[in-house]
Amino acid sequence: MQAGRERTSDKQARRIAEFIAPLRVKPGAKVNLSKDFDPAHKAGIKNKAAGQELLRVGVELLADYQRRLAAEGTHGVLVCLQALDAGGKDGTIRHVMSGVNPQGVHVNNFRVPSAEELGHDYLWRYSCRLPRRGEIGIFNRSHYEEVLVVRVHPELLTRQRLPGAGEGEKAVWRRRFREINDWERYLTDNGFKVVKLFLNLSKEEQRTRFLRRIDVPERNWKFSAADARERTFWDSYQAAFSEMLAATSTPWAPWYVIPADRKWFARICAAAVLADTLIGIDPRYPEIGDKSRRELAREKILLESEAPDGAAPDPYEASVAAGPKGRKNDRGDRRDRRGRNHGRRHR
Repeated sequence: MQAGRERTSDKQARRIAEFIAPLRVKPGAKVNLSKDFDPAHKAGIKNKAAGQELLRVGVELLADYQRRLAAEGTHGVLVCLQALDAGGKDGTIRHVMSGVNPQGVHVNNFRVPSAEELGHDYLWRYSCRLPRRGEIGIFNRSHYEEVLVVRVHPELLTRQRLPGAGEGEKAVWRRRFREINDWERYLTDNGFKVVKLFLNLSKEEQRTRFLRRIDVPERNWKFSAADARERTFWDSYQAAFSEMLAATSTPWAPWYVIPADRKWFARICAAAVLADTLIGIDPRYPEIGDKSRRELAREKILLESEAPDGAAPDPYEASVAAGPKGRKNDRGDRRDRRGRNHGRRHR
């Protein structure tokens, strides 16, 4: 990511794509999570201070693209975040999405399904909370819980009252992998990109974070005995994650395994993957027709005629003519103008 620029050049886009390439799970590849991905990887970035600058640039980039995504209103983005407890999902959302317009981003957390939700198919409650066109939707835990926690705790499958109880659990998971892949293909075909991030945390780092939640009073609320109980299923979860990543990383919705032992690096990676997705969509600001331009010109003349004595007829136009100093308070307008120019350059 290149500091000081909000528009994405071709060179910058390539750098982002190269940065996230090692995180991508190759479709069709077998995955052994503990051997294939290092939770402490940091891609040669020296320290947190250097990482903070990269994150700042990434957040600015996302804010620019999110404005264009909302203005165009053609595509939507669904971000699926998966991790074990203390993996950093909440912090990732808070930091990566800090610069975007909150009206265009919606976060959904999925807890234990209600009686109403259990009365429907397992994807129903997720379908009900999908983003609209022009929006970024975030699933903090997602439909992948249905092949993770339900797999580690198969007694939960009984509550779903599935037909064909004798088909065997392995057949259930194979079928769900296929159904999830087909559902995500359907979403993609309809203009909704699916971004899947697995925050890969080491067992020792989880232990450290749990202890901090116990030791720091302000963090006590974030820890429960249930978290410690789930930790005893560590190996089962690692196996479930490995098979899930292998079975559901597809060309249209690949998984990215984010090294999560360093929170600051995990946030850089998440921002980069999301930026790469939006760059690929390349949303454009809508262009108005000749009739609308004529109407704008007429309204401009009327508004300029209302300028009080001593005031510029068009203050914004005057600030542009004055140069950088006159535009110091127009950062948002300049970003919008750069976005429009970028769209024209790529036509």
